[in-house]
Amino acid sequence: MSHAQPAPHVAQGGFVVHTRGRGFSEITAKVAEAVAASHVQTGIAHVFTAHTSCSLLIGENADPSVRADLERWFARAVPDGDPMFEHDAEGPDDMPAHVRSILTGVSLTVPVHVGKPQLGTWQGIYLWEHRHEPHQRRVTVTVLGH
Repeated sequence: MSHAQPAPHVAQGGFVVHTRGRGFSEITAKVAEAVAASHVQTGIAHVFTAHTSCSLLIGENADPSVRADLERWFARAVPDGDPMFEHDAEGPDDMPAHVRSILTGVSLTVPVHVGKPQLGTWQGIYLWEHRHEPHQRRVTVTVLGH
């Protein structure tokens, strides 16, 4: 007697993050809402932002000095207005924002367990705005599983 597995369920939703300019916006709760709305109990959540000057990351959510240290490290590694950059059409933070985004990434995959993103105790999901001016950033969450 064979037991056929049910077809996986796929759901997709999203939300907009209104950034205040360069810095971090925690989106853990919004991602958890999208996962819950999918009704998937076990699977994966793919989180994506369709922008080239912000990024997504999973990082420390208890001590904000971790995020401040990351920002300082990137300010040294990829400084605004560096004369080596030709692309500065939107200002001195234009190309550094693209480099930061490429180095940190625009998508994440998170396991889903019991209908929730399976994160560690001290992990949060963040959208990291790399431009100085505020922006509206779209985030898409695609959930696949059972």
